Amino acid sequence: MTTAMSIVILAAGKGKRMNNPDIPKVMALLNDTPLLGHVIDCVRSLNPVRTVVVVGHHKEIVRAYLDDLAKRYDMVIETAVQDEQLGTGHAVQQTAEVLNNFTGDVIILSGDVPLLTHRTLEKFIASHQESHAAVSVLTARVPNADGYGRIVRDNKNQFLKIIEHKDASESERTINEINSGVYCIQSDILFSSLANINNANAQGEYYLTDIVGILQQQGYAVSAMECDDYREILGINTAEELYQASLIMKELHGGIA
Repeated sequence: MTTAMSIVILAAGKGKRMNNPDIPKVMALLNDTPLLGHVIDCVRSLNPVRTVVVVGHHKEIVRAYLDDLAKRYDMVIETAVQDEQLGTGHAVQQTAEVLNNFTGDVIILSGDVPLLTHRTLEKFIASHQESHAAVSVLTARVPNADGYGRIVRDNKNQFLKIIEHKDASESERTINEINSGVYCIQSDILFSSLANINNANAQGEYYLTDIVGILQQQGYAVSAMECDDYREILGINTAEELYQASLIMKELHGGIA
């Protein structure tokens, strides 16, 4: 991998369904390590030029943890603040100042998706670079796609678009290939495309996914790679999902939690 990389991790959410309002969702413990810690551990081996975590809810708790992690791993972890929860696109916009002088690929992940493995992320980045795409999306085929953004492909299996669950038609909701929320995008077009998104959708939020359609309309190539095991991209939203993730992690990581 020759292209310079920066990492953006979205970690500003409240986690209302985790039954613990006193801590941000990304600080919920999975096998004695916060969800965010698992994500940081996954990306640090990539030796990114910049690592930026978008914080919001109880940001002081997250920042204190990141300070400890940075010392432990001997790495620099920067933060950007999303004071209002206006969507994933808005969250990434908050990193513009930090990444202002960076040129390369930006990998965008969620701080509540702790099961992603090093090998899948490395395979995804290699796929992005080999495809010469402006933006790539990591996808997965899941048993139950409810709530997830769907990947719509044409009759030649080529990527067409991402449609959010609440905005999807009945037929689109039958699709079981979903958007993982993991992206790789060229830095020079990231923030210009984010400037063109709006919140005219069912949730009234600024979706990061909208930049994919914007870039397609501008003639840029988009790539979508399906990961081998859908469990790697499962997000954690409830205490039950946290418990299930602890069981999955042991299997995915060869018995090492």
